[in-house]
Amino acid sequence: MPAMRPDSRTLIALFLTTSFLAGAQTAVADTGVGGGTKTPPNPGEKTTGDADGNVLSAGVIVYDRSKNGSGQSVGPVTPLASWTPPACWYAPKYSPAALQAYLEPIWEAGSTGDAWDATQRDRYVNGKPYKDFNKDEAGKGYWWDSYVNKSFPPGWDKCDEPYFWVATGDDPPADIPNTVTPEILAKLAYNEIRVPSKDVSLAPADTTKVNLPTWAWLDGATFKPVSVTARIDALGMWATTTAKPVALKIDPGTSDAVTYPASGVCQIDGNGMVGEKYAKGDADRTPPCGVRYLRSSGDGSYQLKATVTWQISWTGSDGGGAHDLPDGTFGRSQDVTVQEIQSVNR
Repeated sequence: MPAMRPDSRTLIALFLTTSFLAGAQTAVADTGVGGGTKTPPNPGEKTTGDADGNVLSAGVIVYDRSKNGSGQSVGPVTPLASWTPPACWYAPKYSPAALQAYLEPIWEAGSTGDAWDATQRDRYVNGKPYKDFNKDEAGKGYWWDSYVNKSFPPGWDKCDEPYFWVATGDDPPADIPNTVTPEILAKLAYNEIRVPSKDVSLAPADTTKVNLPTWAWLDGATFKPVSVTARIDALGMWATTTAKPVALKIDPGTSDAVTYPASGVCQIDGNGMVGEKYAKGDADRTPPCGVRYLRSSGDGSYQLKATVTWQISWTGSDGGGAHDLPDGTFGRSQDVTVQEIQSVNR
């Protein structure tokens, strides 16, 4: 069984550590879902750990969201497959001096018990197996620790290995699962993807007639690929996750309707355009994307829902080319009023 760690295994140690760090100047960024800062740092900003112990989180994940969806209408995609981002992972966190500054106040407080403290000192100070926090290796590697998805999905507490040392350029121990990889970064970046939504343009607009084909289309300027890059500077590791719009599904909001095409799925062309804009003279044509309502909406309206499917893939510092991730969807609903066609009796 892995040795109990003071930062995540006892409330007493957590309190002591929090108190100790409250007055310290640190550059620990948010290590929630995907870790990293909420806003990417300036290109020259350093977020990795250093040998002086002034930075406590060497494995912080930094996101570049400059090519992500933006605006008030954006939101996260819903994966089509049963999928969630990693619940926890291991990455660099401490330099030798930083780990010493973190652990020694906990041991000196004595609240975790003499026997446990002695075991910890043996492991990190007395050469069983590490000596003096590996200070002789300062600048040549990092102490690795777990990072946790702050939404606490199932498995968030499974990364319970004690701190372990990884020298620069070496792979982490093969027998420790969930050590950070470009694929893990890609999956965390997936969780940061935001895609746009927009009301479908309709002709007739807003109010249509029973059995009248209603054209539907979306402007190609709205639906273009978006991407998020996640990186760990201390490892030179990165992954870019890209979402590309590929199709739009029309749900009329009632079973008393016919969609065009029959599947209700309208393909997105290479310019991001869905369907075809209605033009004068198209009244006798079947819309390439649209709907025909068979029954009036009465005194209310139908909720037409347009859902875009986004194809998601990633590339990264592994150099392995593009890799697939589960497709995702994002949509919105809009009111459509359907009236009976009025006839005139003479």
